[in-house]
Amino acid sequence: MSVYVDSMNARFGRMVMCHMVADTRAELLAMADRIGVARRWIQHPGTDGEHFDICKAKRAAAVAAGAIEIGRRELVAKLHERRAALATYLGAKGSSL
Repeated sequence: MSVYVDSMNARFGRMVMCHMVADTRAELLAMADRIGVARRWIQHPGTDGEHFDICKAKRAAAVAAGAIEIGRRELVAKLHERRAALATYLGAKGSSL
């Protein structure tokens, strides 16, 4: 299980932002807490697209804390993996009802 930061360089005002995702919500929130990103800034909470948009300074802090640097294609692949895992979980849960 891991936390990932992508290489996106999106401008938001004077800041340059990127994405931070994780294999689990618990890992994502733990890293946000560790690097000082407020939990209220989570994007798409409770979905397979759950992530944080973080500035480059927070990205550097995340990498120093163990986050894995990935490219855009790897980010998309991670989100697809999460979507498939969620679908499998929901399918298994529905079949046991």
